Amino acid sequence: MIKNKIITYLALVGVAALASCKVPSWIGKKDQNQVAPKAFTNVASSDSTNNTAKIKHNDFFKDQNLRALIDTALKNNQELNIVMQEINSLRSEVIAKKGAYLPFVGVGPAVGFEKSSRYTRNGSVDDNENIAITPSGKPIPKVLPDFLLAVNVSWEIDIWKKLRNSKKSAMYKYLAGVEGKNFMITNLVAEVASSYYEIMALDNELDILQKYIQIQQDALDMVKMEKAYARSNELAVKRFTAEVLKNQSRLYYIHQQIIQTENHINFLIGRFPQPIQRNSTTFQTLNPDSIQTGSPSQLLQNRPDIRQSEKRMQAAKLDVKSAKAYFYPTLMLSASLGLDAFSPTYLLQAPMSMLYSLIGGLMTPVFNRNDIRAQYYAASARQSRAIFNYEKTMLNAYVEVSNSMANITNLKKTYDYKAKQVDALKQSITISINLFKSARTDYMDVLFTQRDALDAQMELIETKKKQMNAMVDAYRALGGGWK
Repeated sequence: MIKNKIITYLALVGVAALASCKVPSWIGKKDQNQVAPKAFTNVASSDSTNNTAKIKHNDFFKDQNLRALIDTALKNNQELNIVMQEINSLRSEVIAKKGAYLPFVGVGPAVGFEKSSRYTRNGSVDDNENIAITPSGKPIPKVLPDFLLAVNVSWEIDIWKKLRNSKKSAMYKYLAGVEGKNFMITNLVAEVASSYYEIMALDNELDILQKYIQIQQDALDMVKMEKAYARSNELAVKRFTAEVLKNQSRLYYIHQQIIQTENHINFLIGRFPQPIQRNSTTFQTLNPDSIQTGSPSQLLQNRPDIRQSEKRMQAAKLDVKSAKAYFYPTLMLSASLGLDAFSPTYLLQAPMSMLYSLIGGLMTPVFNRNDIRAQYYAASARQSRAIFNYEKTMLNAYVEVSNSMANITNLKKTYDYKAKQVDALKQSITISINLFKSARTDYMDVLFTQRDALDAQMELIETKKKQMNAMVDAYRALGGGWK
C-alpha cells in the first residue's frame, strides 16, 4: 500500500514537472523577414551573369606595386593574424561540444583503505565476523585496504538534441568567425588600395604645387620689373610675394601628409616605416575599371559580413533549442567494470575480484527552473538580436552598393567638367600675363587667375582620387577582395 502511494506521488511530481516545461508563447518568435530587392537603384543595368566581386584582387588591381603591398598585408597584418587565432579558439570549441554528447570513458587504478566505526552497520558486522578469513587462511584485517582497477563510463543520452544543437551552434559560430576573417580581408584590401591611391594623389599635388610656385615666382619677378619702370607698385609686389610664400609653406603640409600616409600603409602591411614603392606619374591617366554589380541576391553569397550575420543567426536559433531542452528530463547512464580487492594478491583472481554496475536515471529539474528559464529567455533575446542584425547588415550592404555606384557615375561627370575648367584656366594664365604686360589689366587679375588655376588643378587631382576610391569602395561593397 505504501509502495503504491510512493509510486503515485512520484508520477504526479513527474507530470507536474513536465507540464511546467511549457514556456511563454512570446519568447523566440522573431522571424527573418528582410527580402533583397530584385535590382539595385542608381545602376543603369544589372547583369546577373557578371559580378565584379568574383574577380580576385590580384586581377582587379593592375598596379604591380599595389599588388605587392596587398599580398604583404595579407601575410603580415597583425589584426588579421589576431582574428586567425580567434578562429582557432572557435574550432577548439566545436571539438569540445562534439565530445560533450559522446560517452565519457575513464580508466585507471585507485588505492585506499577503510575502517568502519563500531557503531555502524558495517562496523558491527565486521566486529562479529570473527571467522572471516582470506583464501590463504588469514583473518580479514580490521583496517581494510582497497585496490581497484576499473573502467568507468558515463553517458548523457541526448534524447532532446540538447547537446547536438549546442555542437551545431558552435560550428555555426566557428563558420561566422571564418566569415568575419574574410570580411576583414575585404576591408584590408580596400584600405591598402585607398591609401595607395591617396599617396599617389599627394605626389601629384606636390608636383603641381611646385610648378605653380615657379609660375608665381616668374610673375613676381615680372611685377618687380614693372615696378622698376613705374608701371606697377609695391602693393603688387607684396601681394605676389605673399602668394609665393603661402604656397611654399603649403609644400610642407603635403610632405607631412605623404609621410603619414606612407606610415599608415606600412602599419597595414606589418612593417616599420619605410618608403612606399609607387609610380605616381601615371595617376592622372588612371581610369577606374567598370563595375558589374550583378543582382542584389548575390550579395548574400559574396558579402562576408552578411554570411557572418547569417551564421550567427543560425547559431542563435540552435542556442534557443538547446536552452529549451534543459526544461526536459535528462537521461543519464553510468557503468563500471573492473577488479577490486583488499590485497594486490587477489586483484587479478577473477571472477571473485570482478565488479560491475549499470545505472540509468531520468532526472527532471524542479528547484532550479528559474535559472533555466532565465537562460532560455536570454537565448531567445540573443536570437531576436541576431535576426535584427542580419536584416541590418543586408540592408546596409544594399545601401553601400547603391551609394558607390551613384558615386562612380557622378564623379565621372564631375571629373569631365573639372578637366575642362583646368584647361580654360591654364589658357587664362597666359592671357592674363599678356594683358598685364600691355597694361590692359591690373595685377589682381593675374594673381586671381593663377590662384584659381592652382585650386582647379588640385581639385581635379582630388576628384581623380575620389574616382579611384569609389571604384575600390564599390568592389568592397559587392564583397570582392577576399576570395
